[in-house]
Amino acid sequence: MKTSTIILSTVAIVLALGLIGCKKKEQPAATPNTMSMEGMQKQAATTAEDANKTATTIMASTEQTMCPIMEGNKIDKNVFVEYKGKKVYFCCTQCKAAFEKDPEKYVAKLPQFQK
Repeated sequence: MKTSTIILSTVAIVLALGLIGCKKKEQPAATPNTMSMEGMQKQAATTAEDANKTATTIMASTEQTMCPIMEGNKIDKNVFVEYKGKKVYFCCTQCKAAFEKDPEKYVAKLPQFQK
């Protein structure tokens, strides 16, 4: 009788442990996505920096730096004409005169007229 009691007790313990192990584990409560004020300020600063870099890149690609007549020569910001509402810069007054004779010949080379 002692053996059957031991076996019965062992089976009862195994079943009890099995049932305890089968309980659903509760998921931890989701923590809200909180950010400190400092974290928000850093994120805002990073976002602003990214926006400024993008704007600078766009501006650089549409800003004229070379003479459309004498390709390779840097412009002189004091020598320009307004054409179709936009300033066109040249390296010298001779290039300005050449542009004024036939502006459409050079417009395709100018970044401010690119779409």
